[in-house]
Amino acid sequence: MEENKAVLTGEHFMNGDIAAAEGGLAAGCRFFGGYPITPATEVAERMSERLPEVGGRYIQMEDEIASMNSLLGASWAGMKSMTSTSGPGFSLMMENLGLGVMLETPCVIVNVQRGGPSTGLPTLVGQADMMQARWGSHGDYEIIALTPNSPQECFDLTIKAFNLSEQYRVPVFLMTDESVGHLTEKVSIPSPDKIKVVNRKMTSAKPEDYLPYKTTKKNLVPEMVEAGMGYRIHVTGLTHDEKGYPVINDEAQDVLVRRLVDKIKLNADKIIEYEEIHVKDADAVVVSFGITSRIAQLAVEMARKKKMKVGMLRLIVAWPFPEKRIEELASRVKGFVVAENNLGQMFYEVQRCAGKGVKTVLSPHCGGGVHDPDDILEKIEEVLK
Repeated sequence: MEENKAVLTGEHFMNGDIAAAEGGLAAGCRFFGGYPITPATEVAERMSERLPEVGGRYIQMEDEIASMNSLLGASWAGMKSMTSTSGPGFSLMMENLGLGVMLETPCVIVNVQRGGPSTGLPTLVGQADMMQARWGSHGDYEIIALTPNSPQECFDLTIKAFNLSEQYRVPVFLMTDESVGHLTEKVSIPSPDKIKVVNRKMTSAKPEDYLPYKTTKKNLVPEMVEAGMGYRIHVTGLTHDEKGYPVINDEAQDVLVRRLVDKIKLNADKIIEYEEIHVKDADAVVVSFGITSRIAQLAVEMARKKKMKVGMLRLIVAWPFPEKRIEELASRVKGFVVAENNLGQMFYEVQRCAGKGVKTVLSPHCGGGVHDPDDILEKIEEVLK
């Protein structure tokens, strides 16, 4: 198959789910293991059609537990791997997410959020999985999660998700939502030579010298090999040493887990991304993400027409959270409004970073629909009183 078939260069009208699938293909994804679930099924459907065209593999697994596990195996076999899910399927993936973190396995999980909890509102929007993305598995770890607010960003940020995953050897989330996933807009896809693609660092060590989890002080991300290349590989979810062999004591735990955390935490400034609008002269800042950021931006423009000095900070990368920027803004603004399609999740991060001396107000929505911009405007006025 011709490799350029993976990149549908040009301008297209497609929804966010399909754009995410195309972004995965453009990033080099050649394996998709998934299970249909509203409102993420279109990602899987698109991949089932497109992967055979580029020499990839699509497998519909028996459930989301197996789907997540299949990504780990495919990735260790050398394939860039991806899945998509929503709601209860996301919960089922959490155990094997932790395994992926411990094995340091690059892969991408697209979560098209819907109203919950439990079965909730399968066909309607929500944004209440944000804390689950950060803390859903057990133990200490850091994670990367991106939040697109358009089909174009579903394409662009899926590529970025793969690049970050390959660079830091960690599962990465694309935390989109039903409204963005089912929103159809123009998506511009550049030629392959204009798309930045990062691939995992493969070892140059000889098989007899290779240690699967050996790192240096300068680079906390170990080099990889593919199963079947003639290297001895032992990987386990147990606490392990550089050889990948289990070592069950607190000394090994301290070395391993600190490194898993630090490889993301110490590079947070390189990973974090956000967009600012009218922030330079703002007395209040609205923080938002995903579909809600589009309504929040309208509310900000409405406020500025009323001569209110208000700006917006849109999260493009939600995890790691932009703590330093919130702290900087908190030193000069009167307060923050956090608009999100839940009853308060990223709000608590803004509140924590802003501190007690700065007013932080939540503009919530319980899901099933999007905010009325007047509700966000009302919270802006509350902060500026």
